[in-house]
Amino acid sequence: MPTLSVLVPVYNESKTIRKIIEDVRRVDIDKEIILVDDCSTDGTRRILDEYYGSLDRVKIIYHKKNQGKGAAVKTALEYAKGDYSIIQDGDLEYDPKDYKLLLRAALAGGADIVYGSRFLKTWRCTSLPHFIVNRALTMATNILYGSKLTDMETCYKLIRTDIFKALRLRSDRFDIEPEITARLLRKGCKIIEEPISYKGRPYHEGKKITWKDGFMALWTLLRFRI
Repeated sequence: MPTLSVLVPVYNESKTIRKIIEDVRRVDIDKEIILVDDCSTDGTRRILDEYYGSLDRVKIIYHKKNQGKGAAVKTALEYAKGDYSIIQDGDLEYDPKDYKLLLRAALAGGADIVYGSRFLKTWRCTSLPHFIVNRALTMATNILYGSKLTDMETCYKLIRTDIFKALRLRSDRFDIEPEITARLLRKGCKIIEEPISYKGRPYHEGKKITWKDGFMALWTLLRFRI
């Protein structure tokens, strides 16, 4: 099984960060965990330093100011040494147990990139408004880039690390997701998808992405296509 770099951008996730890190650590694969705290103000930094600062194969980087998810992902990617890399949000929406499924799919198909799709089986893992926005953005991606994706915005993008680093990503905020896909498709990379589990959280539980980010995602897709 290939080695995996788990890139964890974190901002104000004190309620969930210990649970998600422990879930990642329990996955029985050869991996490293790279956490980037994007200047949290809710005690997340204290938790990271107290519980994980001295653990082997866990690296923590602290941003001095809040820059956004994309900036945190780019920082984490600089330190990635695994054969593949994957982004893991600091909440509990995605299940790290699916790493094995994605890695097996990569090995079986000789694939450099495997997306974990939340919608290959059902859309009911999230709210209808979020599904509609995601569906619209995914359709726009397929029209603009000639792809056949079902979930462009998925967090679980398993990408061979050397390819990931060669993308030279620019985005600092949530537009990192469409930029990754746009750059991969522009390079002619083949993306395969596998169904994954997902449990979307509402805004009152800490969800941060908004409708404004949907417009930014669409603009990002158009910008990198042109």
